[in-house]
Amino acid sequence: MADPPLLTPDGRYLVVRGRLWRATNPQLPEAQRQAAVRQLMAARREVGRARRQGDAQALARAGEAVDAAKRALGERGPVWWDDGAPDYNRHLAKNTPYAAWHARVAAMAGSGADQA
Repeated sequence: MADPPLLTPDGRYLVVRGRLWRATNPQLPEAQRQAAVRQLMAARREVGRARRQGDAQALARAGEAVDAAKRALGERGPVWWDDGAPDYNRHLAKNTPYAAWHARVAAMAGSGADQA
């Protein structure tokens, strides 16, 4: 089983291959989070099905469903924190205020520290 993804100290981002990805809003009620995750997984299955079938319209609809689920989780759209901190989603950790922290964690754990 793979190790869980590395989370930034503030819990705002997961780090995958050195890149920050916005984490799910930890304030979501569990039932709401689970429903959004189910919607996300169903939408991702639809993306795969549409790709295999070469159906561009179904692929576009499935992509919109993925986006809607990720927004419901807080992984896209407006940030879920309220302290005014900028969003570094999809930035390389080394180009953000998390750079020193990430370098330390990666050095301590070896090259696999931010693999998912």
